[in-house]
Amino acid sequence: MRFFSNLPFEWYVGLRYLRSGKRSGRNRFISFISMISMAGIALGVAALIIVMSVMNGFQKEVRDRMLSVLPHIEIQDVYGALPNWRETATVVQRNKDVAGTAPYVIGQAMLTREDLMRGVVVRGVDPALEGNVSDVGRQFKQGSFSSLQPDSFNIAIGKELARMLRVRVGDKVTVVIPQGQVTPAGILPRLKQFTVSGIFEAGHFEFDTTLAFISIDDAMRIFQADAPTGLRVKLHNMQEAPAIAKDLTLLLIDQEVVVRDWSKQNKNWFAAVQTEKKMMFIILMLIIAVAAFNLVSTLVMTVTEKQADIAILRTLGATPRSIMKIFMVQGALAGILGTLIGVSFGVFVSLNIDVIVPFIERLFGFQFLPKNIYLISSLPSDLQWMDVLRIGGASIVLSFLATLYPSWSAAKVNPAEALRYE
Repeated sequence: MRFFSNLPFEWYVGLRYLRSGKRSGRNRFISFISMISMAGIALGVAALIIVMSVMNGFQKEVRDRMLSVLPHIEIQDVYGALPNWRETATVVQRNKDVAGTAPYVIGQAMLTREDLMRGVVVRGVDPALEGNVSDVGRQFKQGSFSSLQPDSFNIAIGKELARMLRVRVGDKVTVVIPQGQVTPAGILPRLKQFTVSGIFEAGHFEFDTTLAFISIDDAMRIFQADAPTGLRVKLHNMQEAPAIAKDLTLLLIDQEVVVRDWSKQNKNWFAAVQTEKKMMFIILMLIIAVAAFNLVSTLVMTVTEKQADIAILRTLGATPRSIMKIFMVQGALAGILGTLIGVSFGVFVSLNIDVIVPFIERLFGFQFLPKNIYLISSLPSDLQWMDVLRIGGASIVLSFLATLYPSWSAAKVNPAEALRYE
């Protein structure tokens, strides 16, 4: 109580109005509406934090799975081949942020087996160097990455692609190259039989169904290339890829190369995810806005109920500005309390979603993400404190804005009119 007695009287009265409501039915109803408004703000804030954390988690999970196969930065010659790739790799590795480099050959082909056919992207790699830039070697479910030796004509394919073609390790598949060769009978596609020596699972449906690895020497032979297509680069911090790509472009300015980072290679996907996150933020923020502006009705009813109190305060010397502060304190504190409760609950759920979701699934006997439908069978969560600050700040601002009109109307109360019928 000593703490409250040291507060300015506007804060004291505002806190008293926030805690009052036990003496009459009308006051209890106003308090009930105020509690509903606080609960609405809390639920809206918590829902927005949880949803944004789950969306961040999905984005991080998919991005990490993509980058386990894709390079952080890709360097290609403008003419389609990089004959001096070793010199380029030496120059690139001078950058302290570069963790490793590896050459590659890439081309499109068809994989056939009996009456089955699938279009694939064939990537020729050096197994000894590929581990410097990707994690695909650790994703093999059958066979090994080291089996892709020169002149072996072995091929490694994704798990889903193997299922579609009904092949296992040791089976033969035919690689059909669309760039044909001229024969007396006309232009015919080039064919080469490969042995499936490995099956990997990247965890990304596109890669598991459309990507195949062979030896870089075999790739140059079947695609009739004189040199690797380009150079793959791995960084210590993939988030710095756009800036480092610009640095490497300047470093290789004397060479006719194109430098692309992972965000540009998958620009459409990342743009779609960012748009979805923004729209979800706006939609769920409307829930908080509705709850915050419920404070308007609560404060309007409070002002109507407390007109006699306002008039007495005015006659005792309180200024219209002080009256306005009283109701702004009442509404703003309700919004702040609701926001704090929502932030606490949202952060708790986001940090423990890996425990809470399985508990709910066991309790009700169903699964949010069935393994036979979704590649990701558990809800990932990536709580970002900047999102929490942004959501909490927006909620408090909306709550404050909701207090302006009722507080202004309270300041305009005429003491004589208010006390006429008292």
